[in-house]
Amino acid sequence: MVESPWSGFYKLTIEERQERAAKLLKLGKEELALLKKEGALPLSVADKMSENVIGTIGLPLSLAPNFIINGKETVVPMAIEEPSVVAAASNGAKLCKNTGGFRTNYTGSIMIGQIQLVGIKDVDDAIIKIEKRREEIVKKADENASHLHPYGGGVGGMSPRSINTVRGKMLVVEFFINTADAMGANAVNTVLEGIAPLLEEITGGKTRLKILSNLATARMASAVAIWKKEDIGGEQVVESILDCWAMAMADEYRRATHNKGVMNGIDAVCIACGNDWRAVEAGAHTYSALKSGALTTFRKNADGNLEGKIVLPMAVGTVGGSLGVNPTAKMCLKILGVKSAGELAQVMAAVGLAQNFAALRALADEGIQKGHMKLHARHLASAAGAKEGEMEKVVALMQKGGKISAAGAKEALAKLRKK
Repeated sequence: MVESPWSGFYKLTIEERQERAAKLLKLGKEELALLKKEGALPLSVADKMSENVIGTIGLPLSLAPNFIINGKETVVPMAIEEPSVVAAASNGAKLCKNTGGFRTNYTGSIMIGQIQLVGIKDVDDAIIKIEKRREEIVKKADENASHLHPYGGGVGGMSPRSINTVRGKMLVVEFFINTADAMGANAVNTVLEGIAPLLEEITGGKTRLKILSNLATARMASAVAIWKKEDIGGEQVVESILDCWAMAMADEYRRATHNKGVMNGIDAVCIACGNDWRAVEAGAHTYSALKSGALTTFRKNADGNLEGKIVLPMAVGTVGGSLGVNPTAKMCLKILGVKSAGELAQVMAAVGLAQNFAALRALADEGIQKGHMKLHARHLASAAGAKEGEMEKVVALMQKGGKISAAGAKEALAKLRKK
C-alpha cells in the first residue's frame, strides 16, 4: 500500500502542517502568509482546541446596543458575516425600549442524558425493575457528578421508557442533570458512562448509546416584548407582521426561513461567546418541529400593540469547553456582563426575538432586500477595489443603475474614476 502524503499530519507542529499543506495543495506565498497570520485567537491556542490545525479564520465582531433586558441596559456582542443582522437586532431592541424592552425567563440548567439498552426480552418488566431501584440508581449516578456539587449541580432524577424502533423494542433511561453554569455535554456523558454497567446488571440488556440530548426541553429560555404600533409604522404594519407570522405557523417551508431568522441573532451571540451554536441550532429546530410551530409567537394586545414571545431550548454555558482558553469569548462575556448560564441564555432569547421582529417588520413593510442589498453593495464595492473615500459613491451608482453585482461594482468604480 502506498503511504498517503497526509500520513502523520496530526503529529506535526502547526508550522510543519502549514508548510506541508502549502506544498501538497499548491498554496502561494500570500496564502501561506494568511495561514501563519496571528489573529485574536492565537495559533497555539487554536492548536489545543481542534485537530490538524493550520490556521484560524476570522468573523466580524460587532456590538448591538439598545437592548434592555429585565430592566438592565445591555450591549450585545455578535459575531456574524451576514449583512443587516446586527443592525436589525439593534433596531428591533430600540423599537421596544418605550415599553421596557425584554422580559426574560430561564427554567434552569437541566440537561437530559440518554442511555439506550437493547437485547432485553421483556422491556416492560425491565422498567419495573429499574423503578424498584430508582433511589439507588439516581444516587449512584450522582456520584459521577460530584464535580458539579460545589456549584449546586448534580443528578436530580431519572425516567425509563420504552420505544418501538425498526430494530425492535428498546429501553431508554433518561437522567436529568443540573450542569450549573456549564453547557454540560462532557459532564452528562461522564454520568451516563458511569451508571451504564448498573443498568445492564439490573435489566440484563446491553447499553449502546450513552449520550446527552441536544433537545434540552428542561433548559428553556424565553423572552417577551411589546412594540407600540405608532413606533413601528402603525396598525397596518402590526397586521402585516401578524400575517407573515401566521404563514410560518401554518407552512413548514416558510417556518424554516422564519426560524433561520431567529437563529441569525442567537448564533451570532453564541459564536461571540464561545458556545456550541450547532447544539443550540439542533435543539431549536427540533423543538420547533416537535411543537409544529414557529419558535416565536406574535399577537395584537388589547391596546392594539404588537406583543412577541420566544420560547426555546437554550443549552449554553459561561464556563467549561473552550471558554477557558478562548480570550475573545471571555471578553464578550465581560461585555455582556453575564455571570451565569441562565443570564446568557436569556440574552440570547431576547436577541432571537428582536431579530425575528425586525425581519418580519422589514418583510411586511418594505421587503427584506432594501437594507440588505445596500450592505451587500458595499461588500461588492470593496471587492472591486473601491477605497474608503469612494465606497459610498460606488454604492450610490450601483443602486441608481440597478446593478447590484460584481460586474456592476466594477462598472460603477470605473465610471467614478473617469470623472
